[in-house]
Amino acid sequence: MWKPTNQPNTPPARPAEQERPSMPPTTSPVSEAPATPRPLATSTADQATIGKSLVIKGEVTGSESLYIDGRVEGSINLAGNRVTVGRNGVVSANINAREIVVLGKVRGNLTASDRVDIRSDGSLTGDVVAARISIEDGAFFKGGIDIRKAGQKVNGEEVKESKATASTPEPAAATSVARA
Repeated sequence: MWKPTNQPNTPPARPAEQERPSMPPTTSPVSEAPATPRPLATSTADQATIGKSLVIKGEVTGSESLYIDGRVEGSINLAGNRVTVGRNGVVSANINAREIVVLGKVRGNLTASDRVDIRSDGSLTGDVVAARISIEDGAFFKGGIDIRKAGQKVNGEEVKESKATASTPEPAAATSVARA
């Protein structure tokens, strides 16, 4: 009885095994392999890094994401991209980007079309204009917060109602998240 049960299971498994070897050479490497590395290569290749020993004074513009671990003074305008200020980063500049993450020290106003994250070791002195903001426990923030939905006008009624001002001279006691 074991043999008849094993035999019917074995023939269906063999055709499935034969179909699988033919599929990987034609289907899997062609469709899956290029699809997976492209986003990884795009995110890695499209990010510039300012290292610990670099000092930039002036205007930084471009069309790729930026990781700052050094010092930047002036202005940073990367409207459709992400700007990350690393743990060693010291920035004295106004930053305009889609997404801004602060792990280091920033003095200046931040304008983000999507969100601003101030992580636990981060420090921000300046005003924030963004659709979303997140401030982790232990982060330092002193300035104003203006939550704006995408495409919202500066002098609109909704802006006055959704405007918040915060000043925390000491590290933040609780995580704050505001979403529009």
